[in-house]
Amino acid sequence: QVQLAESGGGLAQPGRSLELSCVTSGIRQRPNTFSWYRQAPGKEREWVATWYSVGGTRVADSVEGRFTISRDSAKNTVSLQMNDLKPEDTAVYYCNYKDRQARTFWGQGTQVTVSS
Repeated sequence: QVQLAESGGGLAQPGRSLELSCVTSGIRQRPNTFSWYRQAPGKEREWVATWYSVGGTRVADSVEGRFTISRDSAKNTVSLQMNDLKPEDTAVYYCNYKDRQARTFWGQGTQVTVSS
């Protein structure tokens, strides 16, 4: 059974950094993808970044140059390094896994608040 558990959220001042971590279990299939999404109050959930098991990553234009997604298979984690945080980055961040049958799984989310 696939399980995802996010951690690392919290309060940060503008311009500071946070790293989110998603511990994964039950991952057996390839190819697959891991992604981060976020949902701000009153807004729809939006895609932030994706890591591809076949190689490569992509990030949304809104976080290009500031956020980096990575995967440590030995530790079964997917991370989102967030630098130069802005108030508009405030949201609940969700870890997402999609298997080769395109079935999608979600974590419970972790709150990130950027405020001075």
